Amino acid sequence: IKRHYTIITMEQLIDAVDNDTELPSKAALLTFDDAYRDHYAYVFPILLDQNVQGSFFPPARAIQEHIVLDVNKIHHVLASAPSPQDIVEEIYQILDRCRDEYGCESNEAYYTKFAVADRFDTADVIFIKRLLQRGLEEQLRGVVTNALFAKFVGVPESTFARELYMNVDQIKEMKEFGMHIGSHGFGHYWLDSLSMEQQELEITRSLDFLRGIEGGVDSWTMAYPYGGYNSDTIDLLKKH
Repeated sequence: IKRHYTIITMEQLIDAVDNDTELPSKAALLTFDDAYRDHYAYVFPILLDQNVQGSFFPPARAIQEHIVLDVNKIHHVLASAPSPQDIVEEIYQILDRCRDEYGCESNEAYYTKFAVADRFDTADVIFIKRLLQRGLEEQLRGVVTNALFAKFVGVPESTFARELYMNVDQIKEMKEFGMHIGSHGFGHYWLDSLSMEQQELEITRSLDFLRGIEGGVDSWTMAYPYGGYNSDTIDLLKKH
């Protein structure tokens, strides 16, 4: 990357936006989402060695409450199960048990709605991801995802979370050595699937987390989980 681009800092980018200063030719900003422990163990030392800044966006709840994000539960279920078809069949069984309580649609209706293959994933994999990321209402989504994680991964969630994500001290250390720490929401939701009130809670709780890391949030940035945002998100970010 350094051979072909000029790696800039987040402060340079903020200055360019706020004051219309010029960025260098072929400017590149390095960003890393989700605060994986591997970022601290492997990425951070390389950035220090190369004397460049990375911008890291931790999802606050995963770190504070030692829970595994749904997106990561899905990743590890897919990696641990014998096949995607096994996961689909298990989802169907869970939905069959929950249908009366939650009033959910038929298995066939969900599959028709979400199982659309793309150039990266098969129809089964897309179905699993979309259903569990945003296709079910939140409480039922949690029931299904937790059951799949317990069956196919089989590691206590708090133990898994402590191994998967950085802790607060590691994030503070990266900040002290010049890395940029920004907001990635609190619960790592698709923001454009939330009401304005829910989005505001996501933003304010993530800012509380950043204050604990940085001591203040005068020049802060946000990376939208999954890239999802809408006009409400922009209005709230400007407000805060």
